[in-house]
Amino acid sequence: MPQTQDFRKRVIVALDVENKSQALALVRELQDAQIFKVGLELFTAEGPPLVRALGELGKRVFLDLKLHDIPNTVAEAVRIGVRLGAAMMTIHTSGGEGMMRKAAEAASAESEKTKTPRPLLLGVTILTSLKGDDLQAIGMTPDTSGQVLRLAKLAKKSGMDGIVCSAQEVEIARRELGSGFVIVTPGIRPAWAAVHDQKRIMTPSQAIRLGSDYLVVGRPITQAASPEDAFLKIVSEIEKDNGPAA
Repeated sequence: MPQTQDFRKRVIVALDVENKSQALALVRELQDAQIFKVGLELFTAEGPPLVRALGELGKRVFLDLKLHDIPNTVAEAVRIGVRLGAAMMTIHTSGGEGMMRKAAEAASAESEKTKTPRPLLLGVTILTSLKGDDLQAIGMTPDTSGQVLRLAKLAKKSGMDGIVCSAQEVEIARRELGSGFVIVTPGIRPAWAAVHDQKRIMTPSQAIRLGSDYLVVGRPITQAASPEDAFLKIVSEIEKDNGPAA
């Protein structure tokens, strides 16, 4: 878990924009934000140069590509992520224990080889856009919480540093997996923000209270009239409910 109570370092801003110029404009405006998510859309558009550019601005990158392939391919992608300076990377737990173990070994080896910090490897459990009926339609049991917990335990066994899960599963995951296992929570929406396409959501303060370490927030910040003001409003609300920054 993060050792800091400075919630500016625990709110990850999702750069769900189309190109590098839009992304960097947001990052420059969000002076207080420390971690930015680069997801599949933006990485496909701009690739490694964007990750390097964010690092040059002194920001940490949550490289959210949800890697899922044969073990060697995922391991090579993780090595590249280490060399890019990613602070966090995501890997689908449904890829299995062998894939995750290979990824963890690659991250440690490449970090030692290049003398760069090892990124946190996070196992993606069940996407926040999915509900029980959706799981059943693709051949899984409709017990969302049970499926998240099974995958979370597999991730921990396989050498992952933490998981990505909905805030609705945070409490049971924290209880079962302990305080040393990182939990990153997407689908975070302040009470004053629109829900959009995510179904299993929660407010920032609720998620922190239940045990989330990092919160991923996108459109409530990036589409606000003033992204910086929206970011600071979220941080202030968390501090009010959970204690001030240390």
